Amino acid sequence: MRFAHTSAGATVPPDTLPLPAAVDRAWAWGAATGRGVRVCVIDSGVDPAHPAVGGDVPLYAAEEAGDGTWRVVEDDAGDVAGHGTACAGIIRGLAPDAETTSVRVLTKNLRGNGEAMLAALSWAVDQGFDLVNMSLSTRKEALKERLHDLADRAWFKGVTLVSAAHNSPVISYPWRFPSVISVGSHAVDDPEYLEVNPDPPVDVFAAGVNVRVPWPGGGTKVVSGNSFATPHVVGLSARVLQEHPRFRTAQLRQVLAAVADNVDGRPARSRP
Repeated sequence: MRFAHTSAGATVPPDTLPLPAAVDRAWAWGAATGRGVRVCVIDSGVDPAHPAVGGDVPLYAAEEAGDGTWRVVEDDAGDVAGHGTACAGIIRGLAPDAETTSVRVLTKNLRGNGEAMLAALSWAVDQGFDLVNMSLSTRKEALKERLHDLADRAWFKGVTLVSAAHNSPVISYPWRFPSVISVGSHAVDDPEYLEVNPDPPVDVFAAGVNVRVPWPGGGTKVVSGNSFATPHVVGLSARVLQEHPRFRTAQLRQVLAAVADNVDGRPARSRP
């Protein structure tokens, strides 16, 4: 793996987690499929016609208004780069009944405007989505304070932001904010295999190495990166929120840690 913030395979002592023996996956999500949970994917758009995505994804985009401000409007461009379709497909694969909405902020070369990201996130918080998938970040210090305020607003409103750690060993946002669930990658070929990180700021590791994902046009592609680990965590979180709809970010973070596969002494799950 050539990108940063990946699992080193460390285990975590069970006494560092609250009531680890009382929280298992049957209690955490049981047979939940994400039904009734609203997810916003802020990315490059989504191809709703892809069979792995489901066809019922409302499409929006952040656009610049004439006065220099940004707003979120209805969109018909779909996915301009493939990245968003991959993320939406991963979420649907784990939580097929989650209600997914796309907000396009990235261009075909996966570049983006920080103001567009802020506008999209502000809109998502105002709309009250349960989960926001942010497989992107910014290194611009000028945006840090406003983005931090938005992340805090999401925390207090009960909107959980799940954000990819940067693939390079750099500081970027919002994944480094404590109000955000931050995600790095591991190389285990199992979409439900989850590790809690004993050495933050990354909270958890999920599948992000050589992951086969849906790609616009009906095909698939094998990709690697923390971007693709993040929707795995969103999909599992959608299951938890169906089963425990009153949970917020703090409870989700604790449950994800409690059911992680690298808690020392826990029996290994059977995996495909």
